[in-house]
Amino acid sequence: MSNGIRLDDRRPSLTRREFTLEAALAVLAGCVITISDACGGSKTAPTAPPADITGSVADNHGHTAVITGAQITAGNAVSLNIQGQATHAHTLSLTQGDLGTLKNRQPVSSTSSTDSFHSHVVTFTPV
Repeated sequence: MSNGIRLDDRRPSLTRREFTLEAALAVLAGCVITISDACGGSKTAPTAPPADITGSVADNHGHTAVITGAQITAGNAVSLNIQGQATHAHTLSLTQGDLGTLKNRQPVSSTSSTDSFHSHVVTFTPV
């Protein structure tokens, strides 16, 4: 008696079509197929991005403050240079909370940095 493995000379009868089907099923066995309503099943319309808002600078002598719609949408705290046509710069900081307030179409006021011995209050009023 031999301890070796005996191979059967008979071949399994698998057609090319059956092999292709089995191979495809094996590949798809690890896949998840999701079907969604991509054609507008949602009834809510997308909201338009907010418009840029120009701030009103108190005691102004050439400063310009503009917060962009993209900055409002992003919602990250921002620091603006409001020099405009003035001979000196001021920095204006707006927090995430300020941007959320603007996004909700509510006014926000903030005081600029003190430069050249003065500062300015800037008010952004969404329309």
